[in-house]
Amino acid sequence: MEAKAVARHVRVAPQKARRVVALIRGKQATDAVAALMFAPQTASEPVLKVLQSAIANARVKADAAAEAFDERTLVITEAYVDEGPTMKRFRPRAQGRASRINKRTSHITVHVAPKTTSTTAGKAGTR
Repeated sequence: MEAKAVARHVRVAPQKARRVVALIRGKQATDAVAALMFAPQTASEPVLKVLQSAIANARVKADAAAEAFDERTLVITEAYVDEGPTMKRFRPRAQGRASRINKRTSHITVHVAPKTTSTTAGKAGTR
């Protein structure tokens, strides 16, 4: 049962958030949570919250479908960061000029699904 979670308008630059998301892409959900808890990047906190939300969404979907749920079988199938709207601010500069400051936002998306033997066998044959 695949589940996803999205956090929109997160006040983290997309370039910085993509570095953190690249750390967890393709990992098991429990390993990714542990990695994000100890990652020094500031963007790891909102990515961790989105991942935990995706895991909770998978649990709710499994309960609704009356299926057995084991968090240890979940794998991050997709994780990506899109650029959100940019807030434009101005800062005074020398000689009466002004320069623009871009405060960027991100949309963080994480998909989780239980690991199956058919997907791992298919990936091994593609190499």
